[in-house]
Amino acid sequence: MAVIEGPLSKWTNVMKGWQYRWFVLDESSGILSYFTSKEKMMRGARRGCVRLKGAVIGIDDEDDSTFTITVDQKTFHFQARDADEREKWIQGLENAILRHSHTHKKHEPKTVPTAADFDRKLAETDAYLQLLIGQVQTLQTRIDACEDVAAKEKYNVLKVTAEAMIEAIKHAIMMLQIAKESLKGPVMNGTMHEPVLTTGDEDRSSTTVPETSYSSSEDEDFFDAEDFKSTPKTSPDKSTSSSLMTTPSPEGEEEEKRAPPQIIASEDDYFDELYDERDTEELGSLESHGSIIAHLLSQVRIGMDLTKVVLPTFILERRSLLEMYADFFAHPDLFIKIPDMDTPGERMIQLVRWYLSAFHAGRNSDVAKKPYNPILGETFLCHWNMPDWPKTTDLADDGPVPWSSKENLAFISEQVSHHPPISAFYAEHYNKRISLDGYIWTKSKFLGLSIGVHMIGQAVVSLIDHDEEYVITFPNGYGRSILTVPWVELGGKVTISCAKTGYSANVDFHTKPFYGGKKHQISGHIYSPTDKKNAIVSIDGEWNGVMYAKYSSGKNEAFVDTKRMAIVKKRVKPLDTQSEFESRKLWEQVTRFLKQKNVEVATEFKHKLEHRQRTEAKERKEQGLKVETKQFHEVGEHWVYDRPLLKRLGKGTPTRTPTDTL
Repeated sequence: MAVIEGPLSKWTNVMKGWQYRWFVLDESSGILSYFTSKEKMMRGARRGCVRLKGAVIGIDDEDDSTFTITVDQKTFHFQARDADEREKWIQGLENAILRHSHTHKKHEPKTVPTAADFDRKLAETDAYLQLLIGQVQTLQTRIDACEDVAAKEKYNVLKVTAEAMIEAIKHAIMMLQIAKESLKGPVMNGTMHEPVLTTGDEDRSSTTVPETSYSSSEDEDFFDAEDFKSTPKTSPDKSTSSSLMTTPSPEGEEEEKRAPPQIIASEDDYFDELYDERDTEELGSLESHGSIIAHLLSQVRIGMDLTKVVLPTFILERRSLLEMYADFFAHPDLFIKIPDMDTPGERMIQLVRWYLSAFHAGRNSDVAKKPYNPILGETFLCHWNMPDWPKTTDLADDGPVPWSSKENLAFISEQVSHHPPISAFYAEHYNKRISLDGYIWTKSKFLGLSIGVHMIGQAVVSLIDHDEEYVITFPNGYGRSILTVPWVELGGKVTISCAKTGYSANVDFHTKPFYGGKKHQISGHIYSPTDKKNAIVSIDGEWNGVMYAKYSSGKNEAFVDTKRMAIVKKRVKPLDTQSEFESRKLWEQVTRFLKQKNVEVATEFKHKLEHRQRTEAKERKEQGLKVETKQFHEVGEHWVYDRPLLKRLGKGTPTRTPTDTL
C-alpha cells in the first residue's frame, strides 16, 4: 500500500489559526499522522494522528486548496499549497477510507443490552417526543391568539426552546435505533468505533472553525447542493413543517408488494441493456452495508445540510437526475390530451389528472436510491412515440429534439447551474400546441432517521391555441428508514393555477403519521374562478396507487389508477450517437460497473468526472469566464428554454408568474 507524505497546513483551535505540519498517510494502516516538522518525523516524534476508518472527506470548489476530514463527530481542516496537491491527498485519503470502511473487524460491546431494554427506551423517548409535539402545537395556537406583544414574545421564546428539545429527542431516537440494530447482527458490525487518536493541537470539537466555511461540493454526489448563498428566504408551509415531525413506519410493518408497471415500447425501438426499464433490481436492505451507513449518520446533526456528506456509490441509482425529470411524462397521452378539452374547467381537471400520474413512475422499485448529481453542462434528450399515434416523417427539427417528429412529445433537460445546482427542463408536442417549461433545485436536510429534500422551483404549462398558462409547483421528498430498507415519501402542498381562466387547484401530499395512518396519501381540490371555498372536484387516494375524484355534480370516478396504467417508454438515441455531455454517454462507465456490481471501479470513474468538473471550474475562475448554458437562460429568478414552441410559432414569449418557491 502507498505511503504519501508532505507538508500541509492544519487549522488548530489552540492557536486559532493555520499551523504548518508534516503529514504521513499510511493507506495500509488507515492512519494519517502528522509532525511539527519533517525532522521530527525522521526522529519519530509524532504530534498526533487521525484514524480514517469511516471518515468523510469534504471540499469546497470555491477554494481549491482546502479540505476537511470528519470522523467520530469531529472535523479537521487542512490546506494544501494548490489544487493539484489537494487532489493528491484527497485521492489517497479516499482510498484509505474505502479500504478500511469495508475491511473492519467486529468489536463486541462489553455489555449487551437486551432487545426489550432498547424497545422500552425507544417507547419512552417516543412518548416524550409526542408529548412535546402536542404541547408545541398548543403553544402555537396560544401564540396566534395572543394580542399582548410582550406576552407573545415570551411564548415565542418557550416555543423555540421546546423545538430545540424536540430535535434533541429526535436525535436520541436515531441513536437508540442505531444501537438497537447492533443486536440484529450486520447493521452495526464494526461500528463500535475506536476513538480517534489525538494529541497536542487536535481539534477538541468542530465548534471552532476558520472564518471560511468549508463544505463539500454537490459534484461529489452529495444528496444535494452546497451552502446556498442565494437561498430564497422562505419558510416551509405548515404541511411541510408537520411532515418533518413524522418518522418511518414501525419496523415489521408489511406493505403490499407493487407489481412492476407494464412498459409500452415502439416496434422500431432498440434495446439498451444498460437502461432496461424492466430491470427492477432492488437495493435491498442496507444491513449488509450497515456499518458504513450507521457511521455516516453518526457524523451528521439534525437539520444539517447534507452537502457535508458524501454518499457511498453503492446507494446510487443507475441514471442521472436529469433523466428522472423525464418521468413526469411517463403517461404522455394524459399530457397531450389537455388542449383537447372543450372548457377551461375540463382543461384544469385534465392537467391535474396528468400531474397526479407523474410521480409513481420515478421509482422502478419501492426502495429509495439516489440518481447521479448532474455535471454542469450535462443534457438529456428523449421523446415518446405511442404505438397508436400517427406515424410521420415530418420532423420538428427546430425543436428541442431535432430527430423527433411533430407527433412526438419531445423532452430536453440541462444542468444550468452548479452553485446552487439547478436543473432546467422543457417538453413540447408540436402538433398539439402544448409545452412545459420548468426548473428545479433541491436542498436536503438530515432529519434523524429520514432525509428531507425540499424541491424549489416551478413549471409553466402553455396551451398555445387557448392562450392559457398554468403555473405548477412540486412536493417535497423524504427518504425514510435510511438505516434499514429506505423508501420514498412525498410531502407538502403544491398549487396549480391559471391566471387567465381563474381556475386553481391545491394538492396536499400527506406524510405518514407517527402512529397509524397509511403511506403515500394525497388530497386535492379544484376550484372555479367564482368560488374558492367549494371545490368543483375533490380528490383523494395514493399518489402511487389509485386516486378517486368526487365532483360537485355528484359524479364519482377513479381519477387516476397508476396500478393499471402502462408507462410509455422514452426513446433515447443509441449511446454511440450521443454527444459527450449527454447523460447516458457521460455516465456510461459508472452505470456499466454499477450494473456489474463493481463498486470500486464505478467509484473510480465517478471521481474522474468530478475531478474534471473541478478542474474546469478552476480554469473558468482563473480566466474570469462565466458558464455559457446551451439551451436555457435565466429570466429574473426563473430559468426558461431558449426556443419555446410559443416563440417559434410567432405567438410571443411565455410570461412568468412570480411564484417560484414552495
